[in-house]
Amino acid sequence: MKIAIVNGPNLNLTGSREPQIYGRTDFDTLLSTLRSAHPDVEIVYFQSNIEGALIDFLHSCIGNTQGIILNAGAYTHTSIALADAISAVAIPCIELHLSNVFAREEYRKTSYIASKCIGSISGLGMYGYKLALAYFINAGEDAS
Repeated sequence: MKIAIVNGPNLNLTGSREPQIYGRTDFDTLLSTLRSAHPDVEIVYFQSNIEGALIDFLHSCIGNTQGIILNAGAYTHTSIALADAISAVAIPCIELHLSNVFAREEYRKTSYIASKCIGSISGLGMYGYKLALAYFINAGEDAS
């Protein structure tokens, strides 16, 4: 199984950027933890501050990736093109946000990508990535 974790603008600074909002853990630490806990899952990580690069990466997942965990950052609230790319690749995608976007500024409550995703996780910090990965690992099992 191959799962892609895709992060958008400014998430390369996680761990040092506004830790009161985004936490103190960086993505190298998270990825190491996830890969150690799930050695049978290929976890690919991609981050870009450029909208087109994110779209190109999503396109590259076609045919070889079973799930996408996407934290689009500010592009969540602005990018119809990113929403279209999620639809185009036809790979199950979970929208993720470190902070609770619904407890923040009004403009953060609008997501152009949510309707293209199978689910959304918001406000659980880095733990959200663990939950999203667990969903994909267990998606074939009966959760009832």
